[in-house]
Amino acid sequence: MSKTIKVLFLGDLVGRPGRQAVEKFLGEKISDCSPAESKKEALSASDEGLCRRDCYDFIIANVENASHGFGLTKKNHDELKSCGIDCMTSGNHIWDKKDVYTYIDESDVLIRPFNYHKTARGVGYRIFNNKILVINLLGKTFMQPVVCPFQALYDILKSLKSDFDLSKIVTIVDFHAEATAEKICFSYFAKSLGVSAVFGTHTHVQTADEKIIFEDCKTENGFECFSSSDIEGLIPKDALAYITDAGFCGSACGVIGMEYEGSLKRLITSIPERFDISQSNRYQINAVEVEFNCLDGSAISIKRINFENERTAL
Repeated sequence: MSKTIKVLFLGDLVGRPGRQAVEKFLGEKISDCSPAESKKEALSASDEGLCRRDCYDFIIANVENASHGFGLTKKNHDELKSCGIDCMTSGNHIWDKKDVYTYIDESDVLIRPFNYHKTARGVGYRIFNNKILVINLLGKTFMQPVVCPFQALYDILKSLKSDFDLSKIVTIVDFHAEATAEKICFSYFAKSLGVSAVFGTHTHVQTADEKIIFEDCKTENGFECFSSSDIEGLIPKDALAYITDAGFCGSACGVIGMEYEGSLKRLITSIPERFDISQSNRYQINAVEVEFNCLDGSAISIKRINFENERTAL
């Protein structure tokens, strides 16, 4: 039995180009990757060969821009789930397609930012197979007003620690935020509470600062904003995987996935302008591949994925 869990985290999918790029990427036949332990049994009974999605135990994608750049429709939700995505995170655009209200409570893979008001539909975190906890949070710097993400993370972990042994669970946070400093500070705070990985999203520009954080980030006097006894019950992992922004999947041309012309008009005139998805014969995939120790949830390695390829219709 494998002692590691291999996770793929895909940056924000933008429109149809993003969906098609990810479907092609995950479905490509490859020979340079061994299958994930969790999928070996199913693969042994199949003659179809190894696809890239079979190399991972768990696949996460941020989908808040997956339907024409704003929100996620039920149709696209189902398509992405069928191509191998195990968990879908989101952000401030999750509510833009109103039919999200018709399925968000029934979806077993979609999560929205936890730190919206408690009356918001859907859930802000999920535990998969009692082994992987995925949390979605919004930043508050240069973003719409929400509950403090630091407080929200603390509240989630505090509520779960009595029912789960979090020291053995891989805990991953999609931190959908604008400010680099807030993301970096949040990663150290998350490390102190026992989180395994923090992946930044939202800016659609992949950063080159992927790293493993080993430092013990407890403060000398504890966290004055929180109960010290509760904080002490949350045990830091040996290592946390981090990247400030995972980037995006979609058209390699345009402006963060959108057509250049509309972006140019808006930036010059400051007048609201319709944004259309960039149409290009080239797509890009931005993601991170992370390996965790399945015994204690600590991060072992993080690898940044960033490439362009010809876009072909599926």
